[in-house]
Amino acid sequence: MKKIAFVVPWYGDKIPGGAETELRGLIKDLQKNGIKLEVLTTCAEKFMSDWNKNYYKSGDYIEGGIKVKRFKVRKRNTKKFDEINFKLMNNHRITIEEEKIFFEEMIRSTDLESYIEENIDEYSLFCFIPYMFGTTYYGVKKARKKSVIIPCLHDESYAYMETIKEIFNISSASIFHAKPEQELAKRLYGMENIKIPILGEGLDFNIPNKLEGFKEQYNLKNPYILYAGRKDEGKNVHLLLKYFSIFKEKNTSIDLDLVLIGGGEIQIPQNIKKNVYDLGFVSIEDKYRAYANAITLIQPSINESFSIVIMESWAVGTPVIVNNKCEVTKNFAIESNGGLYFNNYFEFEEILKFYINNLNIVNKIGQNGKKYVFKNFDRKIVTKKYIDFFKELVGEEN
Repeated sequence: MKKIAFVVPWYGDKIPGGAETELRGLIKDLQKNGIKLEVLTTCAEKFMSDWNKNYYKSGDYIEGGIKVKRFKVRKRNTKKFDEINFKLMNNHRITIEEEKIFFEEMIRSTDLESYIEENIDEYSLFCFIPYMFGTTYYGVKKARKKSVIIPCLHDESYAYMETIKEIFNISSASIFHAKPEQELAKRLYGMENIKIPILGEGLDFNIPNKLEGFKEQYNLKNPYILYAGRKDEGKNVHLLLKYFSIFKEKNTSIDLDLVLIGGGEIQIPQNIKKNVYDLGFVSIEDKYRAYANAITLIQPSINESFSIVIMESWAVGTPVIVNNKCEVTKNFAIESNGGLYFNNYFEFEEILKFYINNLNIVNKIGQNGKKYVFKNFDRKIVTKKYIDFFKELVGEEN
């Protein structure tokens, strides 16, 4: 097998985000198992940076032992992009012409596209992650049947663009994390002649030996529920704050706090400020202690193709509560019997009260999740699945 290129909008060992974290773990595991690979990316810093700005100089880098090639970003019309992106974010229909403008004016590197075209024979495969960025859209068009898309697909307005359907059907394969994600892709894009395996996501669990002491360390007096991840509307944290606020108003006799960990900022309603602890980024050790000492992790997002935080919570035996509108996380909860899901406030309240009042049963639910994680998402198992699939694609099956 020749080299495999992983193509991504930005890359760095310290960049947060689910797709970014997954990519770093996957390529390091593949390299440890003898797969020759490189990362092809832009000179942009990260998702929350200016996509017109070349934060890095173009050229070759070594990041965490991985060879990285960086290419200058193309200057873009931010105003045009933002106008169309606003429509998509608010679920408004856009025209085919607007779809074209969306990709032309989003993060893009024509230098990267030219490199793929001119050096295509040096690589066995080009793996693009995630689906909705210019690096994937234009890159797949250059690599075509050498393309593999790892889409991190959500049921969202971007997924319904006609131009997106094209790249899924000119590639050789798309790799999915979960069955609902695969089913969504089949429904939207057809993909009758495309390989579409579900390979999951390999996880490393650096769980500390001592899980006690988190509440004392952060001066938490009451039992608490936990949210872990970015604090923005795309993750539906505002809904969690709203529901928690109603819960506190209706259940004044229940001592309960909400702990938030992760990046970003969000306005906390005045009436619950004394019961919400926003700890920001914490160490890996403290993150696991936060999971282990919580009644439950709540994942309110409806746009997930996986959920690392759910798996981390289960890894220490803590059950979860997820949103019924997210097919992926709901499917994980059902398959594992490691959590429950809500469709509205009243279901949220009843689940939460059940968890608070039935800690023995809740512990069993958490243990179900723990068994599920270590059976299905052990890093060695998933890495082998990827290697076997790549060999199959290039005709080197064992």
